[in-house]
Amino acid sequence: MALKNYKPMTNGTRHMTSLDYSEITKTTPEKSLLVKLNKKSGRNNQGKITVRHHGGGNKRKYRIIDFKRAKDGIPAKVASIEYDPNRSANIALLHYADGEKRYIIAPEGLQVGAVIESGENADIKVGNAKTLNKIPVGTMIHNIELSPGKGGQVARAAGAEAQILGREEKYVLVRLSSGEVRKILGTCRATIGVVGNEYYELVNIGKAGKNRHRGIKPTVRGSVMNPLDHPHGGGEGRQPIGRKSPMTPWGKPALGLKTRKTHKSSDRLIVRGRKK
Repeated sequence: MALKNYKPMTNGTRHMTSLDYSEITKTTPEKSLLVKLNKKSGRNNQGKITVRHHGGGNKRKYRIIDFKRAKDGIPAKVASIEYDPNRSANIALLHYADGEKRYIIAPEGLQVGAVIESGENADIKVGNAKTLNKIPVGTMIHNIELSPGKGGQVARAAGAEAQILGREEKYVLVRLSSGEVRKILGTCRATIGVVGNEYYELVNIGKAGKNRHRGIKPTVRGSVMNPLDHPHGGGEGRQPIGRKSPMTPWGKPALGLKTRKTHKSSDRLIVRGRKK
């Protein structure tokens, strides 16, 4: 899938780019795999805004994705590649030999008509799912489980990938997109290949209206607010923030403060940290 440029007919289209959706083979989703998706606009059960800058956006329904890939030994044919408004990656509709239909994240290179499978006897080819201890060293993988049977949690976004580096007793060493190397139980599952739609991160939104369609509201700088509303606010004309370091609207340190727990239980599984 490539990027599409626009003629600069307006200021909004001057630098705007979008995906050409050439990989999409079907525009209407499978009705049996749709569920209603209620809008929350960043509010909790009390109606209070707990996540700012959320609201509006086009209506959409949630596509039920099979992250577990636990339907072993039954081949499935790729019926279509579809767009999913709830994620950056595209999804693939599978028709299993027993008549069941399921959605999975579409890896790069997966074609309509291909036959894929999950389980211990599955071949090492794009779209197949196996436990990590059965996948050869050096293989690129995605949709990786962190707990056996829980379903894929890692490397699910567009263009995401991970690589198996080796084995250590019951663990498998996996290098993630961030450069972090961590140990994951060999009984956890992963899917062969790299997540498709890799040009997603290169898209230039171009105008504010497109972000409003996505449900993202504008962000206002704290330095242009009043002191009542933000620690950076106040002053005559343009002024520095007046603090040693940037602050959140609630007076907490921001931009660079480490929020990860200092003694997190999974630290012992991290062999090498992320890239600096």
